[in-house]
Formats: sequence, C-alpha cells, structure tokens
Amino acid sequence: MSALPEELWRRILEIGVQRRGFSYKDLCCLSISSRRLHRLSDEDFLWSHLLSSDFPPFFSPSSSSITSAHSSTCKSLYKVRYERDRDKKIAAHRRAVLRKESQVLERSMRLRDMETRLAEETNKMRETLAELSNLSNVRQASVALNVWQPEIIRGRQKQIVEQCVVPVESRFHVLQMELKLCKQQILGLEKAHIDEKRRLALVEEELQSMRYHPLRDQKPINGREVEFNIKRKKLKKWREP
Repeated sequence: MSALPEELWRRILEIGVQRRGFSYKDLCCLSISSRRLHRLSDEDFLWSHLLSSDFPPFFSPSSSSITSAHSSTCKSLYKVRYERDRDKKIAAHRRAVLRKESQVLERSMRLRDMETRLAEETNKMRETLAELSNLSNVRQASVALNVWQPEIIRGRQKQIVEQCVVPVESRFHVLQMELKLCKQQILGLEKAHIDEKRRLALVEEELQSMRYHPLRDQKPINGREVEFNIKRKKLKKWREP
C-alpha cells in the first residue's frame, strides 16, 4: 500500500465514487484502514460527488465550487443530510406501522363481528330446526287422529294437537323458508369469514415484515400475489413427507 503514490490512490477513490463503486460506507471503512486512506477518503471532492449523487434535490454540482473552499464541508453536510433523511425514514416507518396496526385491529374487529353473526345465525337455525321438528310431530298427530287408534294413543295425539296454538301448515312453510334463508346466510358468512381471515393473516405478515425491516420500502401485495403465496404454501405442505 505504501508503494503506491497518493495521486494513484486519489484517482482510484475518485473513479470508485464517480462510477458508483464506492458508497459512503466504503469511504468510512477505508478511512479506518490506514492513516493515508483516512486522509484521502476525507477529501472534499469525494463527498461533494456523493452529495450530488445521493441527495440531488439538496445538493447540485454548481454549488461545489462554493463549498470546496471550506475543509470537510461536504462531508459534514452529507452527515447532516444523511441523519435528516434517516430520521424521516424512521418517522415514515413509524407512521406506516401504525397504519398497518390499525388495519390489523380493524380486520380483527370485522372477524369477531362475523363470528358473532355466524353464531347467531347458527343458533337461529337450531331453533328453527327444533320448531320444525315439533310442528312435524303436530302434523303427524293431526293425520293420526283421522285413523282409528287405541284410546290412550289417541289421547296423546289429541293433546299434542291441542297444545299447538298456531296454524300448522302456514307456520311450517314459514319455518322452511327461514331455515333456507339461515343456511344461505351461514354459507355467505363462512365464505366471508375465510376471506377476511386470509386478509388478516396477510396484513399481519406485512406488519411483521415491516418490523423486521424498518427502513425497507414497503409495497402492498396485490391479490394475485396473495393467491400465488397461498398456492405455494399448499404445494409446499403437500410435498412435505
């Protein structure tokens, strides 16, 4: 390293920075390797080029002649701009995490609401089935009264019919319609519950990814990617012994 002249090292660093081969991390690593590279990597024209390439809205090449008159001005400006940009990314990441957490909470509330409605419809269907069973017994008892039976059996059938205070046939058809409607509602709620549960799992996965990679740009996953990920997971489980 000591055999090479400083002009050659300076030219190597300049070419590396201009061709995007060296970043600010590379210059910082080189600066701690030796005293010579510490002095050369601290030169202003290198950080001037990094400023103009990494933060173009903040710094323009036309202003390099003004800042080159001050020692280490561009490096200090780069440090200030880098810390400011990092703080902005951290703040944006916090806002994105809060938005994603609110989405998780919202979808969890929707899921609980669907589960509550599904339980209500299931209970309603059970009550309808029970009432249909009772009305079916009343219909059978009404038919049995027209047929000769022993007096004790006939008395029981008559008691069953007299306990029913509503018109049997009309009520029976109404309950059949209610049962059909309950089944349709339950099927729709079950499908919506599965879809909402899948969306919740996707949002939770995105939230975990955002927490694991705090400064990475987060892009929403579209529906095709969701279906592809689900099929890939199913295929992976199928291939596992």
